[in-house]
Amino acid sequence: MQEHSLRTAAFGGDPLPAGPVVPPPSATPVARLLAAIVLGAQGRYAAAATLLAGLGKEASPLVASLAGSTLASHRRQLGGHVRARALDGEAFALAVALPDTGRDPDGLDAAGARADALLGLAADNLALGRLGAARRLLARARAQDAGWRATVRSGWVGAEIELAAGRAGEAVAPARRAVEAARERGARRHEIKSGIVLGVTLVAAGDPGERDNARDLLENALADTEKSELHSLSWVVAGVVADLRAGHAEKYRFRAAEVLHAVLRRADPCGRRIARESPWVPP
Repeated sequence: MQEHSLRTAAFGGDPLPAGPVVPPPSATPVARLLAAIVLGAQGRYAAAATLLAGLGKEASPLVASLAGSTLASHRRQLGGHVRARALDGEAFALAVALPDTGRDPDGLDAAGARADALLGLAADNLALGRLGAARRLLARARAQDAGWRATVRSGWVGAEIELAAGRAGEAVAPARRAVEAARERGARRHEIKSGIVLGVTLVAAGDPGERDNARDLLENALADTEKSELHSLSWVVAGVVADLRAGHAEKYRFRAAEVLHAVLRRADPCGRRIARESPWVPP
């Protein structure tokens, strides 16, 4: 795939390609980064890790920082928050020294790299029970003014922080902002995940009038992840839907386990070990 097509698959409205993405040896570092992002969305973590490890060693500090944050997000998706925090810290150390030489429409620039690392660190610290640190890191990320992708991701992290703080009602607004920003950009993959975050926050907020809306959001998100083969998300949302559909819970739990098994078969040894040891990933 060409760089433009990879960017559209990663950040736009096109569906993900069928099968793994294999960039040619002549591909630019940015093209390889985009390919790794697409592979991670498909749950092909081993292939993504191979590309990202190479970028961390060979690419410019900007691309190396973005690659580190991307690998951290893949580790985090498998429950490896301690490992992700180390990677995000390394990514931020690279990003903080970058000059602001221009803006990229999808945040593949210095401000975007700083925001990616800071948002990753906020999510890592949140999962490790450091709520105050997570809030401070989120505020620093928002101050980067890094464009639509950082806006979407800060909505996810902001909602998760409020949920962890027991303030589910306060989690709804940042989740809605994430949906709106992703929809305005036409970023289908980000819109799907934002719908999952919003659905979860609406359920947690407990408004009876929103329960049907939340269930619809989550069921639609599950259908979309299946259609687009977003396996990194589909096993997660299937487990959430199982809790809302008591009469069909076994079916959804089976599907969640089936997809997770497929994802772990496509993970590298480090990713599989992280998932096996994580309390966040079902056995």
